[in-house]
Amino acid sequence: MGAPLLSQLGLDPFRPRAPWWGPDLQTLRDTLHPLALPPERGEPVLINLPGPAASGDPGAAASGGSTVRAGAPQLLALLDPPLAATPDGAVASPGPPRGLVVLLHGLGGGSEGLGVRRQGLALQRQGFAVLRLNLRGAGRGRPLAPGTYAAACSRDIGPVLRRARELAGGRPLFGAGLSLGGTILLNACLDGGASPPLDGLVCVSSPLDLERCAWQIERPRNGLYQRWLLGRLRVQTLADPFGITAAERQALLGDGPGGAIRTIRAFDAAITAPRWGYRSVDHYYAAASPLHRLLAGPGPELLPPTLLVHASDDPWVPAAPARQLAQAWGDRALPRVLLSPGGGHNGFHAPGDQPQASWADRVVVRWLEQLAPAAPLRPG
Repeated sequence: MGAPLLSQLGLDPFRPRAPWWGPDLQTLRDTLHPLALPPERGEPVLINLPGPAASGDPGAAASGGSTVRAGAPQLLALLDPPLAATPDGAVASPGPPRGLVVLLHGLGGGSEGLGVRRQGLALQRQGFAVLRLNLRGAGRGRPLAPGTYAAACSRDIGPVLRRARELAGGRPLFGAGLSLGGTILLNACLDGGASPPLDGLVCVSSPLDLERCAWQIERPRNGLYQRWLLGRLRVQTLADPFGITAAERQALLGDGPGGAIRTIRAFDAAITAPRWGYRSVDHYYAAASPLHRLLAGPGPELLPPTLLVHASDDPWVPAAPARQLAQAWGDRALPRVLLSPGGGHNGFHAPGDQPQASWADRVVVRWLEQLAPAAPLRPG
């Protein structure tokens, strides 16, 4: 599904690259065979959030330290300039950017993760500036704000997009989200009202129905994935320098009669849902799943020009909701769904990949390249 769109983007349909056959090897390729990327050169950008002040060293997190930051809570992003087309691709382009892309990581990730950096470099090499965001509690931003993020955290994303619009300096502002990062951007757009906060959006392997995702990751075949994700979430939550409640610590460490959290659903029930004001994990999953709003009412009209990229064999996030949207939206020009027969979860390693770009990375770049000339110039 999506051959006409791929032709429009100038890309071939996805085919797996040897020896990364099947959904699991596609998903794990970057873990099993990590790429050698250029040194990290992102410029730290601190984004103010509403909330109580904290005490500590105001420069620690931006410089790589871990001391709690003084003042109001903040998020940390890394700003990358466009890169010139040199052999090593590491020289900043002298010209103005074609636009600024806010790039969001997935569950348990951060701005310096391999997939995020690889996608960012692919965009930089085609003339875009990139703002790689650490969501609340993630990566080097852990000391800057209490708590953790959720699939719907628009009160955090709103200030980010307003600051990004300033940084764009009147040029187009786009969003790209990997896995849960795409869900977060979809929800931010749906919460933004009649005027979308972005000029274009692309989401790769993004959950649309959190309930179905929870069931999918709990399948016996996915036990290793779930333990890995939970380990990252547990470490991230326990490392909160602002502290956690006794009940949260008990759930995370298994000190109570119920033992330790063993599923993503249990983590969301104990940590995510109550922190973000939901009555229960069921309430959180229903309210934070963009699928329901995209199928009914004005949902699609609230989005900027949007592309959802998904693999039919994704082992983490079921493809059925994306297929459901594709059928419901039919032949409408926007938004669009691109379903490939393979690719795993944010894998998409194909023949013809550039040394530091996957097939999905190229889809993201081509989609935003097509949008950039038509995007309106706005005041920064």
